[in-house]
This record gives sequence, C-alpha cells and structure tokens, in this order.
Amino acid sequence: MKRYSEKYILTEEMKWENLGGGVSRKFLGYDNQIMMVQVKFEKGAEGAPHKHFHTQTTYVAAGKFEFIIDGVKQIVSAGDGVYMEPNLLHSAVCLEEGMLIDVFAPVREDFLDGSGVSYFGDKEE
Repeated sequence: MKRYSEKYILTEEMKWENLGGGVSRKFLGYDNQIMMVQVKFEKGAEGAPHKHFHTQTTYVAAGKFEFIIDGVKQIVSAGDGVYMEPNLLHSAVCLEEGMLIDVFAPVREDFLDGSGVSYFGDKEE
C-alpha cells in the first residue's frame, strides 16, 4: 500500500468494503480524533435505526435520501448536509442511488475492528 508518509495513507489506496444490503463503504482518512467515510447506497438501501456516542455530520455527495433523526423526517439531496448529535436515534433510506460522506468524532473503533452491529444488513466478504 502506498503511503504519503508513514502516517498518511492515500485515499486512492483505500479499498471498498461491501456491507450488504446495497451499501459499500471506503475509509477516506482517520486518526483517534476523527474519521471520514465514503458510503455508496443503491436505491432502496437502508441504514437501520441506530445510535452511537459519536458526533456525526454527513454530506450528500450524490443521490437523494430520507433521514429520520430523533423522530424528525427530512429529505436531503446532493449538496445538502446533515448533523446528528451523539446518542440520537437516526436512520436513512436511499430514495435515489447515492453517495454520502460521513464524518465521525471520535474515530469509529467499531468500524475498524468489526465489532459494531451492521446497520445495513449482513456484511459480505
């Protein structure tokens, strides 16, 4: 794997991971304080209701999504941003094939070690 330096891995070298349920993700960069993740959704794919102690902000890079955050429904499209406070129940449904850029603080250790519950169906290898 090519590295910009010992500490930084180039995004182009990161690999897509199929999470099942029409969702794939790729880590774009992280350290112990912050993590950025690119997430591809097929139309109809869902992020089941879940919550976590991490702060999360999401940029809609492409497509159209229905988010429900703490019981409030909102439709977002390419160019929109969404913020999720820690510990709020949230979910998403992809209305048109799309791409999200998720940023978490601190890093999602459960994403890195595979211990977290999948919000997208059965993870595929």
